[in-house]
Amino acid sequence: MTGFETLLDGFEPDFDVEYAPPIPEDEFHDRIARLRRAAAVAENEVTLVHTDGAPGFGTSNTYLHWLCDWPREGILVVPTDTTQDIHLFSFYTESVIMPPAGEPIGIAAIWQISPFSIEYGGRPGNPSHKTVDAVIKRLTDLGYARSSIGLVGDATSVQFWNYLKSELPHARYSNRTESLNDMTRILSANEQAQIRTAAQLTDVAVQAAYHVTRPGVSDFEIYAAFTFAQMSRGGETGDGYQIGINPWGTACGKPYGHIVRSGDIGNLYVSNVRYHGYTAQIARMIAVGSITKKQATTLEMCADAVKRAQAIIKPGLPFSALHDAAFTAYTDRGYLSPTQVRTADMPYNWGAMPDGSARLVPEQHVPDPDYEATGRVLNHVYPATFGPHNPNLGHSVGPMGGPKFNVTSHNTERLQPGMSFVLHAQWLDPLSDGANIGDMFLVTEDGYERLSSHTALETHRIAG
Repeated sequence: MTGFETLLDGFEPDFDVEYAPPIPEDEFHDRIARLRRAAAVAENEVTLVHTDGAPGFGTSNTYLHWLCDWPREGILVVPTDTTQDIHLFSFYTESVIMPPAGEPIGIAAIWQISPFSIEYGGRPGNPSHKTVDAVIKRLTDLGYARSSIGLVGDATSVQFWNYLKSELPHARYSNRTESLNDMTRILSANEQAQIRTAAQLTDVAVQAAYHVTRPGVSDFEIYAAFTFAQMSRGGETGDGYQIGINPWGTACGKPYGHIVRSGDIGNLYVSNVRYHGYTAQIARMIAVGSITKKQATTLEMCADAVKRAQAIIKPGLPFSALHDAAFTAYTDRGYLSPTQVRTADMPYNWGAMPDGSARLVPEQHVPDPDYEATGRVLNHVYPATFGPHNPNLGHSVGPMGGPKFNVTSHNTERLQPGMSFVLHAQWLDPLSDGANIGDMFLVTEDGYERLSSHTALETHRIAG
């Protein structure tokens, strides 16, 4: 047993984090103006934007955070007429998170609903219906009970919109979610500064993980050091990323009590380090002591794949070109054939059978003394098949809002300045070798900026 809290003694990152200030208020006013303009083009007299609560005191989406800097749940009522005030209806979940952070910007009034229920407070009622009732009163006061209403939300919004439609059957409704998603695709200069800081915090976290990883240390301790280093410096989230370590090179995992041994290969898949609501993502590998020739080749291949794609990043290039360039590193080494690198033909770890039917997970005892020490036994081989972890090279990351894009062989959308994304080359052959290596990039006017620039892409080696 190590001295848990002493592992980070003497740790200092080899660079200073550049802290971006919060997004200026006038940028939030501009976002609302853009939403209103889009509503006018869509012939909507009012737009309703919904964000629900989520487990862990989170939210189901970031729409309200992006529009008015409100980090909680709520429905925002935005009249298209700029002479009419914007109202926010919130506090209908049992979350106890209070401002700050979160004084909403550009809002004339905030209405508190209450998390009704007999069990919770001895007051019968449906909080989603109570929220919609309050919104309906506002719409009626504005004269919009029979108007054209734009709706922005996610899957959790359906119960709200269904009840709204039943109570205001004479209004006309249109889904405007995609229009708001489109507004978040290109990062402003202020937003670019946010993800730059978030990426630097990920580098701090990775350097801290390198500092503590050695034989005898547990994956819990690596996770804790990784988390403490970035959160103590301003990171907003401590969950969401995967730290896996085993003798074969896991593509991703969660700590469970594994003790680092010589020959282990660890993966730091940093998927949700957040700063002022903006997210960074990178992936790094650690090799402890001696590893096999095949394992070394896989690690080298994945780093090479990212570099091949990175070398051609520029505005106007289709995302498919990045995918194609990266996977030449796989075909050159014989890991995949040229036809297999097409997304539809790509074998990948969590894929079904080629005909779309379910794939049987192989049943086999996999010895794991640390897992077995907990009283459990691993009796299946995960993943069920070889290949990259995902059938793509990467995806958008950084901005708030809904899903954006994946870097695939069929995505012919072209790179634009202000787009941010992660490129992570992956491979895992069960019980043999694996890697997950990636960097985060921002497209600039004449090329790109590598945001995760304070840790090397190559595998970090530690003496066994």
